[in-house]
Amino acid sequence: MAVKLRLKRMGAKKRPYYRIVAADSRSPRDGRFIEAVGTYDPIVKENNITLDEEKVMKWLKTGAEPTDTVKSILSNAGVWKKFKAEASAPKPKVKKEVEAKPAAKPAAKKEATTKPAAKKTTAAKPATKKAPAKKKEA
Repeated sequence: MAVKLRLKRMGAKKRPYYRIVAADSRSPRDGRFIEAVGTYDPIVKENNITLDEEKVMKWLKTGAEPTDTVKSILSNAGVWKKFKAEASAPKPKVKKEVEAKPAAKPAAKKEATTKPAAKKTTAAKPATKKAPAKKKEA
């Protein structure tokens, strides 16, 4: 299932209001969605974007692709820059702890029991009988 971060249009006619949602890419624009992560109100001049950064980062880390408009909104809010910084930061390597094993005693050699080699016999294949050729009558 391909998940996208995209806008879901709401509001009245000529008065758009958008929810930023994580939705399956196959679902319709204003249809079913998985989770709402913010809002965008293009009519209001100030504070027109509200985002839940934790939810947005969670979806971006799990592989959700933002649409061009949502990517622009995330860039303006500074979330996209944070995501790119975290994605490009080198991950610390996890060292595996090796348990110290006690020194093993050398294993006592078992006496090799020699078995007589099996005789190779070639069994003659039974001769297959061919069907007698039919005689041609002239």
